[in-house]
Amino acid sequence: MLTEALRAARDVAAPDWLINAGAVRDAVWDDLHGRPLTALPRDVDVGFFDPDDLTPGRDRAVEAALRARAPHLPWDAKNQAAVHLWYPQRFGVDVEPFGATADAVTTFPETATCVGVRLLADDDILIVAPHGLDDLFDCVCRHNPTRVSAEYYEQRPTEKRWGERWPQLRFAAPTPRAAPGHGDT
Repeated sequence: MLTEALRAARDVAAPDWLINAGAVRDAVWDDLHGRPLTALPRDVDVGFFDPDDLTPGRDRAVEAALRARAPHLPWDAKNQAAVHLWYPQRFGVDVEPFGATADAVTTFPETATCVGVRLLADDDILIVAPHGLDDLFDCVCRHNPTRVSAEYYEQRPTEKRWGERWPQLRFAAPTPRAAPGHGDT
């Protein structure tokens, strides 16, 4: 599934795109728990960066192009150049604009979620992992205090029932928040 999503996203070629967050984390943790990699994910997160069009219509256009290439996948495309416009309404905190999709990946709520991948033209894979890959491959849920409060971090695994889905998952205690706000996915 992830390979198919990467090929579709490469074909669409939104600017500075990465399949990221839960789409990558869930695939890895499912594999570590022996789940089939063919199962459909909750969503396929595609971050892209287009500072020339910050409208919600740009997100919808990228999603439509992705659906045209792989209609059975649950796409969720977000222009990371526009996050600072909707974030205050959704989370009640002003944030600085990002300069690239990789900047956004740095702020996701858990370190294992802070991973993005892109399939390059030569079929090599670009990996963006600003907090490393250890937590992802060691099945550790660790708070990323870059933007997310400890309270928000502690709610996510419970609300999403991660312990039930991934019983080998280890939870690290949250760390103090470095900046106000919440994260994506």
